[in-house]
Amino acid sequence: MTLSTAVRPLRYTPTKPFGREIELSVVMPCLNEADTLATCIEKAKRAVTEAGIETEIIIADNGSTDGSREIAERHGARVVSVTDRGYGAALMGGIGAARGRYVIMGDADDSYDFGEIPRFVAKLREGYELVQGCRLPNGGGTVAPGAMPILHRWWGNPMFSAMARLWFRAPIHDIHCGMRGFTRDLFQRLGQRCSGMEFASEMIIKATFKNARIAEVPITLHQDGRTSHPPHLKTFRDGWRHLRFMLLYSPRWLFLIPGSLLILAGLTAYGLAFPNVPLGHIKLDVHPILVGSLAVLCGYQAILFAIFAKIFAISEGLLPDDTRIARLGKYVQLEHGVAGGAITFLAGMILIAVAFKEWSAVGFGALDYSHTMRLVIPGVTLAAIGFQTILSSFFMSVLAIKRS
Repeated sequence: MTLSTAVRPLRYTPTKPFGREIELSVVMPCLNEADTLATCIEKAKRAVTEAGIETEIIIADNGSTDGSREIAERHGARVVSVTDRGYGAALMGGIGAARGRYVIMGDADDSYDFGEIPRFVAKLREGYELVQGCRLPNGGGTVAPGAMPILHRWWGNPMFSAMARLWFRAPIHDIHCGMRGFTRDLFQRLGQRCSGMEFASEMIIKATFKNARIAEVPITLHQDGRTSHPPHLKTFRDGWRHLRFMLLYSPRWLFLIPGSLLILAGLTAYGLAFPNVPLGHIKLDVHPILVGSLAVLCGYQAILFAIFAKIFAISEGLLPDDTRIARLGKYVQLEHGVAGGAITFLAGMILIAVAFKEWSAVGFGALDYSHTMRLVIPGVTLAAIGFQTILSSFFMSVLAIKRS
């Protein structure tokens, strides 16, 4: 008796009627995985049968041309065709078709051991909403020899995982592990959008925002079993996509912190150069003030973008509500911003007017460059900041408008 015919009558039945409750859906994205697909399906079937878990196996086919669909059907899996290309698109299509209370996803390249499924299900049964696999040693996982490129193992995955813990307080050590389990209810609440490899980061970050109960299960990553084609993952392309996504979901690190540092650097330049006092043998003229003004303007613009991005993301449901933004909207109204911007603009114009008056006093002739520019540069800077503030106040008001 073959393995497939032995296990189907027990717990794994691919033709269960829709009315019968299924506890678990195992979803595997697939794009030309004929080398390893059968092995992955059989490992999953064996694991759920031995553990007594009512299960369906879904192969989210993303346009395979190597017979993967036929292999999946022969081994009793349900094939879901997903026309939109991409790792995330395939998973969203497969998960959308899932009928189980729980979903476990994993790649079909035989790098993940689907024999670990019961450990994930046990955590889900305990009440965790997301159970993340961890391949990295700092989270208790194991990487088999040759299973992960050196750059990914020692830099990429640890760096992105550390960023997730620092930026988003995600309680995980391996943000990119492709084997994970979650409740179908949580997935529906997350509203996943990313169609590419950044799907994995999006799930962790959004689950953290939703205050989901998250657990980690140490696993072993094995060497990719495919021989007919290289991995779909592209190190630098997909690494950049993950970084870009994480930055877009963290206006603080993308805009606020760099902007604050720029303003600090600009004010430092002002503090050193404005008094026109030599620092030892170093004579600071107006050039540091000019460069400092550039830093202040760029930094101020970055901080405004941080506020814009935060307000927009909250209004669109991409980020959770933030009490600081709520307080800002409560105490700083459009009129306050416009008034503050107007006062700042006026202060800048007064400095420029004083410089103009000094110029007229000498018959519009030569001026003391070092002295006059100490009026003009701050004046121009304040005028620009004031003008930016006025326009930004109107724009923030537009972003804050509630939409039905």
